[in-house]
Amino acid sequence: MPLNVEHLLRTTQTLEQALEALQKCTDTSSVLYDLYRNAAIKSFELSLETAGKLMRKALKAFGGNPREVDRLVFNEVLRHCGKHGVLEIEAVERWLAYRANRNNTAHDYGVEFANQTLILLPTYIQDIRVLATRLQGVFDAAA
Repeated sequence: MPLNVEHLLRTTQTLEQALEALQKCTDTSSVLYDLYRNAAIKSFELSLETAGKLMRKALKAFGGNPREVDRLVFNEVLRHCGKHGVLEIEAVERWLAYRANRNNTAHDYGVEFANQTLILLPTYIQDIRVLATRLQGVFDAAA
């Protein structure tokens, strides 16, 4: 089965749709606002996890020991992706921030924290699209 980024792009589309619906919802006290905000945050979490799995697969394509790659924690995966050019060095810092935010979303369900996450999402969407293109290039070259 060829490696591709279709699922990652699908989760990104879901995130974009949730953000668009959230922006159209003017009543921040409504249940719909909460629904769209929660959908955006959950889509962010899902796409970040998907991106991490795909980055691990990309690192294996560079000839690393697959077991060693599997033992890397997420932040190490990001740093190795920077070393191999899958991520720009400046982007690694943003990805580390995305990961830190995601770790916090798993433990903090407050409205203020959710709003902080929403601020990250437009840049995150841009970064995920760049990553998807680069990952697909790695997968195509390895095929």
